[in-house]
Amino acid sequence: MDSNRAGPDLGFALFSTAIGECGIAWRGTAITGVQLPERTARATRARLAKRCPGACEAAPPPVVRGAIDDIVRLLEGEPRDLSGIALDMGQVPDFNRRVYDVARTIAPGTTITYGELAARLGDAGAARAVGQALGENPFPIIVPCHRVLAAGGRAGGFSGGAGVATKLRMLAIERSPGPLFDRPAAP
Repeated sequence: MDSNRAGPDLGFALFSTAIGECGIAWRGTAITGVQLPERTARATRARLAKRCPGACEAAPPPVVRGAIDDIVRLLEGEPRDLSGIALDMGQVPDFNRRVYDVARTIAPGTTITYGELAARLGDAGAARAVGQALGENPFPIIVPCHRVLAAGGRAGGFSGGAGVATKLRMLAIERSPGPLFDRPAAP
């Protein structure tokens, strides 16, 4: 994010999920970035702050709080549609925007290949460019790049969190029936 655009409405927060401490950044009511867990919450915070210079750690506004709640529930194994979450794509190249728009149509628990995504864009030969765009995805989980696989169903790459292990864990959570972890019974 361009530090010249920093302002009082540019904030970030960390939040706990089934895969670890994630981060989210916003400007107004639009998400500017999501950070998958690093080794520690401190490392996640530092990575998000570096990606979003000028952002201040703050309590998320209600719309962002709703996005966080949906992400947390999705990573607990509950079905959630994140396609309605507003994204600030002001700094995202046009091709990447198109890739992210198509990726957001992939239903939880399902996958497509880089080549299939390229074909949906109208350029079946652009699989490598699709992979590069997904590698630059500033909105992982909301733009579900973890649902895009290499040819033959191979995991391919993943630049977030602990790499391919995070990608496979997120897919396993989405494919599992119900919450991943048992919750205590209500009294």
